[in-house]
Amino acid sequence: MKRIFQNHTISTGLAIFSMLFGAGNLIFPLAAGMQSGSQAILGVGSFLVTAVLLPLVGVLGMILYDGNYQQFFERLGKIPGKIFIFACMMVIGPIVAIPRITTLSHTMLAPHLSFVGLDQIAPYTSLIFAIIFLGITFLLTFRENNIVNILGYVISPLLLIALIVIIVKGLLNADEIIPNMQPAGDIIKKNLLRGFETLDLLGTIFFSAMIFTILKRTMGKKFETNQRLRMTVGLKSGTIGIVLLGLVYCGMGFLGAYHGHGLDALNEGALFREISTRILGVHGALVIAIAVLMACLSTSIALGAIVAEYLQKTIAKNKISFVTALAIVLLLCLPLSIFGLDAVLALTEGAITFIGYPILITLTLCNIAYKFFGFKPVKIPVLLTLVGAVATYLT
Repeated sequence: MKRIFQNHTISTGLAIFSMLFGAGNLIFPLAAGMQSGSQAILGVGSFLVTAVLLPLVGVLGMILYDGNYQQFFERLGKIPGKIFIFACMMVIGPIVAIPRITTLSHTMLAPHLSFVGLDQIAPYTSLIFAIIFLGITFLLTFRENNIVNILGYVISPLLLIALIVIIVKGLLNADEIIPNMQPAGDIIKKNLLRGFETLDLLGTIFFSAMIFTILKRTMGKKFETNQRLRMTVGLKSGTIGIVLLGLVYCGMGFLGAYHGHGLDALNEGALFREISTRILGVHGALVIAIAVLMACLSTSIALGAIVAEYLQKTIAKNKISFVTALAIVLLLCLPLSIFGLDAVLALTEGAITFIGYPILITLTLCNIAYKFFGFKPVKIPVLLTLVGAVATYLT
């Protein structure tokens, strides 16, 4: 029993890490380190506050609500909660997250596409790449009960090995750090907001809900009926995943600070590719490709499963199968997946980050306070946050 418990805890923790470490997690810590330069400790530290602590808060929130995100959101009221959930599903599905992952993969792997002949079919390269990437996502996701094992035992180890190779070699062969004389306040503000753009709090809430559902199926009654076991597995798994995330962020942030010389004008999607190539050389293309594919596939698998389950159970009322719902979701992701990374990132950097995210943070904190201290207000704090966020965004 203890060994089974430990295996589930470790595999689930690795799955949480790989789910979270997707498109934005490859580019944002590098950008934080590169733009902070000699003040990288301050810049990366500020980034970690919103990119690591907030997801940890999200894991705690879902544990307290037994993985029931509907109950979590419907503290705002039944109709507002349903609207909020629908909006979140659009953001983590067809509107932002999955297209961002797909376009980022294409941007990073573009120089290596000649090996498979995709560079010969421009201007259809983006379309063909998106179809292939989303098709692989479908094949790795349609058996829902296997997702945690695929992520925890296959994708996470490959991803971690590739990242460790790049980070260790990069730090051992570091150039001089990029000089930076910006005011500390500007660096802190910029990187706190950059942590918002990972959307990891949003991802964590739904990833945790999906993991709880799968663990209930695989561990049976001992998990479903034992609240202490759920809390223990959830907290230990979440801590493993979030700590790994933070360590990788630190490593990549300092790679940006030491190896980002002259890359300021680069598309953010090309940043990881160029820095990794500087570190490993052209012969390290395989390691770079593994890191990119594993990071992007892990998150697209998790997001595809979450949105497909929502479509199947909430929208279609179980009138369609999970496989059909998954196919529909990935097809809906295709249009934005061919418009290029800049177009998709523009969606992330607008109202979604600066209005929607603060509302989600307030709701999460209020829900946790309710469970721990019986703090009942939630609608007024969320409304005040909405007003403040809109006013700030428009000024």
